[in-house]
Amino acid sequence: MLQIFFESLGCDKNLVDSEKMIGLLSRTGHSFTDDEREADVIVVNTCAFIGDAKEESIQEILRLAKYKKEGRCRSLIAAGCLAERYKDEILKEIPEIDAVDGIVKLVEETAERGRERTESLSVFRDISRLPDAEGARVVTTGGHYAFLKIAEGCNKFCTYCAIPFCRGPYRSVSMEDLVREAEDLAEKGVRELILVAQETTLYGTDLYGRKCLPELIRKLAAIPDIRWIRLLYGYPEELTDEMIALFAEEPKLCRYLDLPVQHASDRILKAMGRKTTRAEVTELIRRLREEVPDIALRTTLMSGFPGETEEDHAENLSFVKEMRFDRLGVFSYSKEEGTAAAKFKNQVPKRLRVKRRNEIMRLQQGIAFEKAREMPGRELDVMVEGQVTGEENLYVGRTYMDAPDVDGYLFFNSPEERLSGDFVRVKVTDAKGYDLIGEVEDESAE
Repeated sequence: MLQIFFESLGCDKNLVDSEKMIGLLSRTGHSFTDDEREADVIVVNTCAFIGDAKEESIQEILRLAKYKKEGRCRSLIAAGCLAERYKDEILKEIPEIDAVDGIVKLVEETAERGRERTESLSVFRDISRLPDAEGARVVTTGGHYAFLKIAEGCNKFCTYCAIPFCRGPYRSVSMEDLVREAEDLAEKGVRELILVAQETTLYGTDLYGRKCLPELIRKLAAIPDIRWIRLLYGYPEELTDEMIALFAEEPKLCRYLDLPVQHASDRILKAMGRKTTRAEVTELIRRLREEVPDIALRTTLMSGFPGETEEDHAENLSFVKEMRFDRLGVFSYSKEEGTAAAKFKNQVPKRLRVKRRNEIMRLQQGIAFEKAREMPGRELDVMVEGQVTGEENLYVGRTYMDAPDVDGYLFFNSPEERLSGDFVRVKVTDAKGYDLIGEVEDESAE
């Protein structure tokens, strides 16, 4: 039996893959350790979304490689997007790696062979099919919430994005498999399902010939122990009337939507290969707020796309001012080889890309702080995330407006013990930056 250290980098979709890999390894009888020095095998599930993510993956591999000398590590394995896309380069440039991407077989084979490399494939290597863990999954998010990956890959081929090259074409997971996985997660204590894919709004088009996201959500909402369902990565052009109505009608569906917009300039949107205009997105947001008045909207913008002028950047700023998103993140453009945009002329210097990103984030920070200051007096259901270290009665939780790791928190006092995953009714009393302060209003929101 081997001791395995597993490191998962990148997005929540990658995390789901990692949890399934860990589940498969657990079934083979291997155990896991949080101490790199005690690991017989080290696995790094890498990310290659943008340049910074690739650099982080490489640096983490190099950091962990030292345990082949300083620890008991017999095998270092690279998995995931970076390993998928740059397999030959990784094997050539990082000799410390013993294998690329195969999981169960490679863990055992490379541990036996020491530094002899192998290129065996696993179900996580072949992007022509979906990862199939046969129900095995170990939730690593604390147990009270879990990401549910409803599809793999992407067919959009936005000019800046390498995801189709890493993850392949769009492939939906069947409703039966997703409901079965969700039921298993609920039995393990998960109360919030967070639906993710490169694009959730296209769910079902490849399997069923139509958009089936509302139907899937209704089936998931029928699982008794699931309290919240949260939707991420819904592209504006694919959001149907039925899906908008579902936000208002289904009580388990959080009135929260991550709506990646990327830019406000029609000229840049066209160059990106995006399918919407600023006017269309503006009208969609107006509709969402009219039909679902308390919806929390999150978006992502990109600064410094090739050819972006000061006028284009000013459009981003005016769009942020006008829309007043509840949550917003900004990436500075990353030149990804193999993408169309990498060959575009008028590449924006990195210094300017970062400067523009920071300007948008400063603007959004002011908006977010203003919105937080408007919250005192509201009563909200809060999912408990845990107790604040060193504070006997102080707890931290999330509202329906807050996705884990990317949004804010609500801190509240409670005279009674609260466990992670509990729901309590909290009255907001104050705001501190992005976060809220409150007090327990009722005994329980259950």
